[in-house]
Amino acid sequence: MPTVEINGSRINYCQVDCKSGNDCEDLVMIHGLATSLAFWYFSHAAEFSKRYRVTLYDMRGHGRSGITESGYTSNNMAVDLQKLIDHLKIDRAHFIAHSFGGVVALNLACIDPDRIASLMLIDTHIFAVRRLPKTKKWKSADSIQQILDKNGLDIDVKEPYFGYRLLSTVARMQTQNIEISEELKNMVNHLMWKNNKRTASRWLKLMETTKAEEELMGDDGLSLNSLRKLKFPILALYGEFSPAMPTGEQLLEVWSHADFRRIRKAGHFFPITRPFEFMKNCQQFWDGALIKELPRREGDYNKRHFRSERFFKEDDKWYFYTRESKKIGPFDDIEKAREFLRSEFISDMIIEKPVK
Repeated sequence: MPTVEINGSRINYCQVDCKSGNDCEDLVMIHGLATSLAFWYFSHAAEFSKRYRVTLYDMRGHGRSGITESGYTSNNMAVDLQKLIDHLKIDRAHFIAHSFGGVVALNLACIDPDRIASLMLIDTHIFAVRRLPKTKKWKSADSIQQILDKNGLDIDVKEPYFGYRLLSTVARMQTQNIEISEELKNMVNHLMWKNNKRTASRWLKLMETTKAEEELMGDDGLSLNSLRKLKFPILALYGEFSPAMPTGEQLLEVWSHADFRRIRKAGHFFPITRPFEFMKNCQQFWDGALIKELPRREGDYNKRHFRSERFFKEDDKWYFYTRESKKIGPFDDIEKAREFLRSEFISDMIIEKPVK
């Protein structure tokens, strides 16, 4: 893969040509911490290249990009991104950004908003919400804390950056050949580490020999007031059980023009664990289906709310959720699931309740 020296760092990147010709728009995909461009490359890039020319890159200190002593503030990493797309002669692009990648994308938007054609903000937590004293507790907090306690890990999920500590703790266990329970593996196995000690060692090197930990855990420079100024199309997509969900709920109050979608029963890594649902939401957003009619609750004109896809695919079978969040299925295809739902709805309408 090609690399380029920009902003004091070697940045590794790749581009996937658009299958629809040379006049396609650009899509830039940004991964989160402790991963690399591989997070997007294997499951998503080929599908999205049917519509866009896709650009992927390894953030500073990640993947095959260089490790520098400093430069890991989200603002400086946004400058990395800005200079990369300058180098690639991308004047304007659509962006998909997961986790910390979303913080980088938002910083770029504040620095150079004209570069953003649209943004899909995927399960991103921001500092302005982390420090709020009355932030709503995320749904899986108690169950995750129980797993950490059971495995003897001195990590408190109420800490704003507990996720970073968890990554480093598990990476250290992996490099020292300490057995990792299946529960812990399930929490972090989508970081692409699996049994790769090299990747775990690289993360520890980044955290222990540079200023990355200090700079990543500092103020990301994003205020709610600055975010209110962003007017390009935004889709905020969050996992129902993710620790980042409180940020999504706070952003409901910030962007009256954006769309907010929740992936039911999903955690932080749903682009990997639920790729079909994720890509469907992307396509719907780009097609404009999610912005033609903004959803609002009666009597609350300016307030937004999260919507969820009722039908979804899991292990090659189709399911749907009722309004009571009951999972129904499996079905061989989506039409059978829809027909079943229609038949159940009609039955409820025509069956009379017995008179007491």
